[in-house]
Amino acid sequence: MCGIVAIYAHDQRAAPAERTEAMAIREAMVQRGPDGEGLWQDPDRRLALAHRRLAVLDLSAAGAQPMHDPANGNVIVFNGEIYNFRALRRELEQAGERFRSDSDTEVLLALYRREGIAMLPRLRGMFAFALWDAERRGLLLARDPLGIKPLYWSDRGGTFRCASQVKALLAGGALPREENPAATVGFFLLGYVPDPHTVQRGVEALEPGHSLWVDEGGVRPPQAFFSLGRMLAESAHRKPEIEASAALDDSVRAHLVADVPVAVFLSAGLDSTTLASHAAAAGGALYSVTLGFEELAGGPEDERPLAERAATAFGCRHRSRVVPHSHFTATLPALLAAMDQPSIDGANTFLVAEAAHTAGIKVALSGLGGDELLGGYPSFRQLPALARLIRPLAPLHPFGRLLRRVSAPLLRHLTSPKWAGLLEYGGSWGGAYLLRRGLYMPWELPEFLDPDLVREGWRALALESRLEATVAGLDNDHHRVCALETAWYMQGQLLRDADWAGMAHSVEIRVPFVDVPLLQALAPLLTRPDPPDKRSLARRAPRALPPELFERPKSGFVVPIRDWLLAGAGGDEAAKLARARGLRGWARFVHSHFH
Repeated sequence: MCGIVAIYAHDQRAAPAERTEAMAIREAMVQRGPDGEGLWQDPDRRLALAHRRLAVLDLSAAGAQPMHDPANGNVIVFNGEIYNFRALRRELEQAGERFRSDSDTEVLLALYRREGIAMLPRLRGMFAFALWDAERRGLLLARDPLGIKPLYWSDRGGTFRCASQVKALLAGGALPREENPAATVGFFLLGYVPDPHTVQRGVEALEPGHSLWVDEGGVRPPQAFFSLGRMLAESAHRKPEIEASAALDDSVRAHLVADVPVAVFLSAGLDSTTLASHAAAAGGALYSVTLGFEELAGGPEDERPLAERAATAFGCRHRSRVVPHSHFTATLPALLAAMDQPSIDGANTFLVAEAAHTAGIKVALSGLGGDELLGGYPSFRQLPALARLIRPLAPLHPFGRLLRRVSAPLLRHLTSPKWAGLLEYGGSWGGAYLLRRGLYMPWELPEFLDPDLVREGWRALALESRLEATVAGLDNDHHRVCALETAWYMQGQLLRDADWAGMAHSVEIRVPFVDVPLLQALAPLLTRPDPPDKRSLARRAPRALPPELFERPKSGFVVPIRDWLLAGAGGDEAAKLARARGLRGWARFVHSHFH
């Protein structure tokens, strides 16, 4: 895992790419790569590539970046891991290639030389890279299919810039700081900033499963090489080729590829314990890390006792860490500084990654993605039910806005104001999803944000149409909800939080449930009347899980942030907001940190 930088003055009238700017952006990401640094500038100073390295594969100097292809002069900076790189390497060696390192980065260079961008669908892993094509005099960017690794870019004044973090791009000093209304509106609606928008106007996220090409003619429109919706639609009627537990085992084994020890973020839930069972069965030393909190000790939400029993059953080298209220108080400024874009989540990952780093761990498996894939959220029941409930009322949809305006003031005092929008939004999958996931609803935003900003941001966000596009072509309810939760909540919040929170402590977080081959294997099974779920996969795990895990009701990993804020842990402003509106207050507090 690493931090990457590219500055390309593609317009000949633009000033040269400055080494000092590239180094400033790179050093703003030092925690992403404390094991090494690199910088390369082409002879005519139109291009600068920089890199911070977290050494996980091929720890020697041969794996350093920027990495050159001596055969054609191509240069790459790469962030992530290609889990099938050894299989690709064997294939290339049989075709006559010779390698100097045991890194996946060198395999990318060789594969690109032979196949160009046609290589992208063949890569299994999490990745974001910038590759200079010396012959074509252009820069290729690419981001993995499911959006595990981030990549942000800006094109201003004939100079193209990209990096692994928005804050890092700003640290270069060349981009003006300006609030993006779409990001502000998106954050208060969803609790995160949805791609391709960022908190900074003029900086965009390269969307998952896309590539982007820049040359002297400028920036070309991003091109998709993977579509989640298309893959789900094509798989709906395909005959399954592999049993679900075997597919998960294959994914876990792929995610264990590393030249450093691998840990599991182990909770008392089925996702992480199932992963730990598969990882332990794959052999080798396995570490595990669990968090506990003083406020939850001894209660039903205390993860430690069950996690410790699972770790013992699997033979893990286990570490439990109790996080006191005082530690959250002390680390809150560092947490907010590490948060690249505003998010109402991520504190749990920040704290468990900190515990892993303290234990000397560089790589950890997370159960993130199990709920989105296997139907673990209430939305898999609620959204189809809501669609069926509202469908007979479709003729009344034109009156939905009027009904909302009349009923919202009353419902605000009796229950959630969301119910006022039931007729207006509940008649479509996208609208129903917004009702389910919305932190605020669109009509509430002008109460505390500038109305002109809200109008501009809502228009640019195009949220309703984009949510509907997410489920276009899908005729299975599980696939529809899977697509919505994956493309929005998981990609926009969970994966992004895992990246910044893990990298804040130089910990690479791997997510075996977020794996294209696994998704392709399970997608046809998920349309069946009895689809695989988390319990069925857990019962078929290679090493038996403690029986108590199956008796424990589902609950998310609980961090007592609200209690800490109510006690004033984040300062008077955060405590006041939390008392007033709970997590909505936390959203207001986080947003204020960025503006």
